[in-house]
Amino acid sequence: MPQPRRIAVLDDYQQVASTYADWDALGAEEVTFFAEHLGDADGVVAALEPYDVVVAMRERTAFPADVLDRLGNLRLLVTTGPGNAAIDVEAARARGVTLSGTGGVSPSTPTVEMTWALIHALARHVPAEDRAVREGRWQHTVGRDLSGRRLGVIGLGGLGRPVATVGLAFGMDVVAWSQHLDPEDARAAGVTAVGKDELLETSDVVTIHLKLSERTTGLLGRDELARMTPTALLINTSRGPIVDEDALVEALHAGTIGGAGLDVFGTEPLPADSPLRTAPRTVLTPHLGYVTEGTYDVFFRGAVEDIRAWADGAPIREL
Repeated sequence: MPQPRRIAVLDDYQQVASTYADWDALGAEEVTFFAEHLGDADGVVAALEPYDVVVAMRERTAFPADVLDRLGNLRLLVTTGPGNAAIDVEAARARGVTLSGTGGVSPSTPTVEMTWALIHALARHVPAEDRAVREGRWQHTVGRDLSGRRLGVIGLGGLGRPVATVGLAFGMDVVAWSQHLDPEDARAAGVTAVGKDELLETSDVVTIHLKLSERTTGLLGRDELARMTPTALLINTSRGPIVDEDALVEALHAGTIGGAGLDVFGTEPLPADSPLRTAPRTVLTPHLGYVTEGTYDVFFRGAVEDIRAWADGAPIREL
């Protein structure tokens, strides 16, 4: 049976992974927690080449075929969560690398909560007013009401539906669109199914809850953003590439949309020279949607369980 020799735990930005599970119990020669992002493919390979077990945090680090080819010692690749779009699963299998996932937090309540944190932060100017108070100023913005306004939910699935439920609780008129949305399913959730154009043209808040795919990449580009009203707020806690970031920056500077709350970006961590950093009327957070104590507890305990099971010759939660 294989035994883990050197374990790498990636993208431990908060430096807390060691506290959520008993890594010492695995009996490895070394467990290294990487607090900094490893960067491009060459950086990943240079850092990880000695390790036979790697624990990846969601899609923070990519493992395409060319990276896997260069990690000759890798025997087990664990991803937190039940799947990982940044791992070439077939390439890993072809190279004899075992892949395991962990459980997740259902029904993704942390991301739903984060979505509403961004909506409120934008609607009530929370970051700007917090900064103003610290600088000695007092009450210089006027917040927006949510009750009676329209919430447009793009994607009424496991995330979109509870986001819509909260909108209804706030007294909002909630509409939804996705390519295959069943109007009956929408009605059962208290939501009205509409076309994409109508949703963009009439919603005061537009929030995205879709999986990233070839079909959804660039779903909201210049033409779509131009349909939004000058006061509408755009929220994205799904995946950055669903929105054309260049078009979004243009719309924000032109004032053709009211603001954007973004927890996800096309490149993460967000580059220092990204124009989003200086775009007006934005609230930017560093992909915090799933970053909660409960989620990390599930993720890291699950990762240790995966490694132990693999070492016992009976891998679990294989991808």
